[in-house]
Amino acid sequence: MRKITILQGHPDNDPARLCRALAAAYAEGARASGHSVKEVDIARLDVPFLRTQNDFELGLMPEGLAEAGEALAWADHVVLVFPLWLGTLPALAKAFLEQVLRPGTAFRYNDGGVPEKLLTGRSVRIVVTMGMPAFIYRWWYGAHGLRGLERNIRRPGADPPQPFRRRRHGQRGEAPALARAHGEPRARGPLAADIR
Repeated sequence: MRKITILQGHPDNDPARLCRALAAAYAEGARASGHSVKEVDIARLDVPFLRTQNDFELGLMPEGLAEAGEALAWADHVVLVFPLWLGTLPALAKAFLEQVLRPGTAFRYNDGGVPEKLLTGRSVRIVVTMGMPAFIYRWWYGAHGLRGLERNIRRPGADPPQPFRRRRHGQRGEAPALARAHGEPRARGPLAADIR
């Protein structure tokens, strides 16, 4: 049995969003398989933006995010679900990660000022929805936003997290069937295939 934290990163509170359906289906499947699951809906949190390095390194995590930070520390598997906006994750999801992956949660500085990782041994799955075919995002755009996110997740928390998996959902013909298989009556836009 695993301890799974699911981070739903779509900033829109609309319950009809595909990211919400994918996160809910993941949680339902994990619970049905006997895993413990905690869900964090970033859109429902008050997430302030960090504005200085000093705030990141010395400031305290906002009180409203403490439970989400504890859910990350508790998990041995983290799932991050978000839509691709301007080539990367939405600003609210990035601000959330900056707030919770700070000293004390993801790492700490030792007496010599060198960061020590606190989230080693975890696995990560990133689920990304996008309005283009996933292979175009990877081939034409180089998947720069996703690669940057993966690189930075590996830095503060894991060694690297194993396994590290991603799922990109872009425009493809088989999308409505996939959405229905996950409990969504009809997808409002095409989604797509699993790419490792």
